[in-house]
Amino acid sequence: MFRTKNALKKLLLSVSFVALVATPVLHVDGLEQTVSANADVVMEGGVTQPVYSYTDAIKETIFVESTLDSDRNGEPDRIAIDIMRPRETEEGIKVPTIMDASPYYESMGRGNESQIKDPDGIGENTMFPLYYDNYFVPRGYAVVLVDMVGTNNSHGCPTTGGYEETESIKVAIDWLNGKGKAWDKDGNEVTADWSTGKVGMIGKSYDGTLANAAAAQGIEGLETIVPIGAISSWYDYYRYGGIPFYRNGPGGLAGRVTNSERVADCAPIREEMRIASDDDTGDYNDFWDERNYVKDADKVNASVFVVHGINDYNVKANHFSNWWLALAENDVQRKLWITQTGHVDPFDFRRAEWVETLHRWFDYWLLDIDNGIMDEPMVEIERGDGNWEDEETWPAANTENVDIRLAPATEDLPGTLQTAPVIKEETQTFVDNPSQTEQQAVEDEFTEKENRLIFLTPELTEDVRMSGIPEINLQTMVDKEDTNLSVRIVDYGTDERIHHRSREEGIQTLDDVVTCWGESSPQDSACYKETELVTHEAPYEIVTHGWLDAQNYESLEHSEPLEPGRSYRFTWETLPEDYVFKEGHRIGIIVTGSDRNYIMTDSNRATIEIALGESFIQLPVVGGKETFNQAIGSDGGTSPSHTADLIDVLDYFINQGEINNETAAHALETHIASIQHFEENNQLDKAVKHLTSLKQLLEFQKVGQVISSEAYDTLWADTEYLIKQFTEN
Repeated sequence: MFRTKNALKKLLLSVSFVALVATPVLHVDGLEQTVSANADVVMEGGVTQPVYSYTDAIKETIFVESTLDSDRNGEPDRIAIDIMRPRETEEGIKVPTIMDASPYYESMGRGNESQIKDPDGIGENTMFPLYYDNYFVPRGYAVVLVDMVGTNNSHGCPTTGGYEETESIKVAIDWLNGKGKAWDKDGNEVTADWSTGKVGMIGKSYDGTLANAAAAQGIEGLETIVPIGAISSWYDYYRYGGIPFYRNGPGGLAGRVTNSERVADCAPIREEMRIASDDDTGDYNDFWDERNYVKDADKVNASVFVVHGINDYNVKANHFSNWWLALAENDVQRKLWITQTGHVDPFDFRRAEWVETLHRWFDYWLLDIDNGIMDEPMVEIERGDGNWEDEETWPAANTENVDIRLAPATEDLPGTLQTAPVIKEETQTFVDNPSQTEQQAVEDEFTEKENRLIFLTPELTEDVRMSGIPEINLQTMVDKEDTNLSVRIVDYGTDERIHHRSREEGIQTLDDVVTCWGESSPQDSACYKETELVTHEAPYEIVTHGWLDAQNYESLEHSEPLEPGRSYRFTWETLPEDYVFKEGHRIGIIVTGSDRNYIMTDSNRATIEIALGESFIQLPVVGGKETFNQAIGSDGGTSPSHTADLIDVLDYFINQGEINNETAAHALETHIASIQHFEENNQLDKAVKHLTSLKQLLEFQKVGQVISSEAYDTLWADTEYLIKQFTEN
């Protein structure tokens, strides 16, 4: 089946321009369309219209000179760029540029259909991969496809996120702004006299990474970027918490994208990268710092429209979250789409809405058309059922970090979760098993296993939404000098969810359904196979992961062997998440050592002991602690059986320094001692009376700020609990 679907109405073919002293007007078969005052584009419905011929558009390949010599052959690297622009630019019309810089135009190809520039292998770039040219050139844009340094027709060698790659993009943007020199295939010098100088970069994966890199250098003329599933720090792409995902990542990728005729010439560069990246320790060093764009977020002048799969385990979601939060700290104009799919382009999971939104985004930032897009909600988030929700920000408003403690087993559960302190000193132990699969680690949640610890909530009585970046805090002893630590947050409950672990990471390509987005030519079709979301019913969902090399307990810059038997506090973040745990489900926390599915495993099979009362997971919960406690049926206290238990709770908080005044602590001790006396003498009415006055004392100390919020909340809840117990008895 073949369908043609243009997101916006096309104008009729016959057009003629009429010069006016006032606002220009375009006559279209007797209809008048207002032309925007700052560019030769036609507006209808608040967006630019396709009034320029695609088949007549100018196509050219040029080579921009750089100061690079990345292959060290003694000659400056020249960067190849392919341009498509309306023919009217030869007559003095100036247009902005949409740029997709990529290392993949010869090798892996672009988009769901893996398009390359020279599909026929004839040495001529006959195709512009993706739909950007088909859709935007008729609407008054130039589309420029840049071959990253060392790839396809560009000279030099790739450096996997290094300075050279960013510089190869900068020279292209500079040339579009009248700086630098370039030549055509015949050696004639050419200028971009048709360019307004405004550039918007877009791309998925490596392409979007180059956009991030360029924005982080504050390049003049770069007005906006649209990174899709893009890297923000190459260390985070190849490692997590000091653990490599695999060896020789940067060199291996550089070898795959290098121009096929220069792979051998660039081998020395790849070997230098292999050594400098330091796989043996997994530590963060100068090599990785050069490739970290987040640290340069204060240089970003361009607006940023981020799109990322929360379940992307290629370019993991911490790339968007770290970048997004850094942009927010620097007040960068921004927008965000979060999808439940994996490493997927929005053209393939929300096509019509995406093209319309992208169109308006570029109109706003490159043509100064005030179409209201920046007045709309900043964030859109996809849920597991494929529906989208608007948010004003991310993490969501009213999100609070809640300390959820790892608590002892009960008759029914091998471990529990609670917000109240765990008063008694208890530990649980497991043995790292590098052969354990993720399925083995997660399944059979009510069963104790030698190679994992699991902690569960009761069945939730209402939905709980997590929005942000969870943090792990484990007080731990290890019997070896090294081990890996892995944590998974799991939603236990059968449900229909987007199948982001399917072959196409949450989508399925429909070979018999095609839609068209823009104008086609005999060499370059605007039509692409449609897709649909893939869902599945499953008894659980692994919501997020977090990994740590225990030797990096102080920092990612330094590894230090552990002292067996010494107690260490390990603190690290999981991948970010925005997830709704539904009513009737359970939240599970799973602690293991190695995770063979994602990280390089440790072979020493360490025994790991977790101190429960001192270990907790900090969850970013919308609605905070009160919402979480309501959902697990808890009052936030420790549910004491007797006043003696309340004394233990008070002692705990005094020892933790949560009551910072000796007089206040003594007053509480004296008051609770009298309650214990009445309980032991079965004078429960007097015990209740004194418990009631204890609440008044706690309130007084809260106002006086001599007791922490946690100590107050817990002691108040426990006092209420004992009043109920004694009254019922």
